[in-house]
Amino acid sequence: MAQEVQNGGADKAVKFTAVKPQLMVEAPKAADAVQFYKTAFGAVEACRTVNNKRKAEEELPHISAQLELAGSTILVSDICVDSATVKSHGSGCVICLETEDVEAAVAKAVGAGAVQEGEITEGEGACCGGRVGKVKDPYGFVWLICSPAKKCVDVEA
Repeated sequence: MAQEVQNGGADKAVKFTAVKPQLMVEAPKAADAVQFYKTAFGAVEACRTVNNKRKAEEELPHISAQLELAGSTILVSDICVDSATVKSHGSGCVICLETEDVEAAVAKAVGAGAVQEGEITEGEGACCGGRVGKVKDPYGFVWLICSPAKKCVDVEA
């Protein structure tokens, strides 16, 4: 039987309205990263903010852009002096994109500058039993390009 859990303690529930993963790239490469995600994955830039606070040796202001991609929102930002602490080690981040045409999506990403990692896999060696290709973008992020899951097993609460 599932239990309802409240965030923030029993006295006050907190309702979140969105989850927006943020990809932090070396300054001043966020603008280039945004263009890469538009070209490789068809992302649409919804808005952009400019932060003029930068180191003396940097010529360009730092940016943060909000991208819409496959019904989700991601943020792409330059790492700057006053950025939130960025974890520089650990297990990292992998982003999954779902499509019916894994081969074409991998080829498009590679054409835009990503590097394919390994072969496209299928079946038990792949995510959820579908087809999966893996690419690493020019900014170090790994993207799994997956076909829709063939079947999922129900999970007991």
